[in-house]
Amino acid sequence: IEGLDCRYGKVQAVRGLSIEVAKGELVALIGANGAGKSTTLKAISGILFTERGNVTKGTITLDGTPIQGTRAFDVTKLGIAQVFEGRRVFESLSCEENLMAGAHLQGDMTTVRQGIERVFQYFPRIRERRGQLAGYLSGGEQQMLVIGRALMSSPKVVLLDEPSLGLAPLGAQQIFDIVRELNQRHHLTVFLVEQNAYHALKLAHRGYVMVNGAITMSGGGRELLERPEVRAAYLEGGRH
Repeated sequence: IEGLDCRYGKVQAVRGLSIEVAKGELVALIGANGAGKSTTLKAISGILFTERGNVTKGTITLDGTPIQGTRAFDVTKLGIAQVFEGRRVFESLSCEENLMAGAHLQGDMTTVRQGIERVFQYFPRIRERRGQLAGYLSGGEQQMLVIGRALMSSPKVVLLDEPSLGLAPLGAQQIFDIVRELNQRHHLTVFLVEQNAYHALKLAHRGYVMVNGAITMSGGGRELLERPEVRAAYLEGGRH
């Protein structure tokens, strides 16, 4: 992402944003609520217009190909999958049916079945709940399901928007452990947006700090954790 500006009408939500996520990296974008983090993800995945937002300046490229302004389903075809804030399962469908919905780009049922089995290996709990309606899962189980659903499209990059939101500490830690394993063992490229700065930066190869729509700091994840400005703003007082 280079020099990105995003607006909702007259309100500028993102300004001059430049971020790089390399193949196989896990990169975190942290910041307070309303900083512009989710807007950034929606600009990448092509759904910003659904909230009357638009990209007014800058470029977003995937493997050197510009994608800003590309329709959302075409962005998915190019290899970017977004896991939205708030989980958003299809509540009246079973876990397995949710996964099949995520496989809409796959060309045959053999590939779909292989993808489902792979997700079950990543998330044994979802295998146990495969026939259960998704609306009756716990928050942590729903988060596993939506990550699994995103993986069904065999993405190059997964955009994760606040995966720990609304989860108990133990459930949040479990999700972060799963994200780490997907990145380290399966080489999945992850762009993580998260308010929980401690866990996000502990997990990330690199991180960016966003304030009022702009990047104010960047560096290695562990390096940013030691920065006094980051500790004062996001970690002190038990907020992590």
